[in-house]
Amino acid sequence: MKTKHFAYERCDRLNALIKEEVSDIILNHLNDPRIGFITVTEVKVAHDLHHATIFVSFYNSDKKEGMEGLTHATGFIRTELGKRIKMRYTPEIGFKLDSSIETGAHVLSVINSLEIPEEE
Repeated sequence: MKTKHFAYERCDRLNALIKEEVSDIILNHLNDPRIGFITVTEVKVAHDLHHATIFVSFYNSDKKEGMEGLTHATGFIRTELGKRIKMRYTPEIGFKLDSSIETGAHVLSVINSLEIPEEE
């Protein structure tokens, strides 16, 4: 059972490392105006460590254009990631839009708009 625990722990550490490095690469090394202001919200690495899904959220920019920009830069991001993390194999990366922040903001606005009568 310890090997399974170790595998999950390793994936968690790798998720955090990839999230940090990809965030830095996007922020400091990509000059594509389509991407705009972006946040890497989560990374999920497959247990075989060959694939990683990177969830991103865009602020005040066109999501479709931003995703096109990220898709165009995927090879560069993966190459930079391979230089920064020491692994036998750099995972194939893919980007997915994370709408959880927008959903949370919408739920919060609905809750705030409710008129709750005061108790006497």
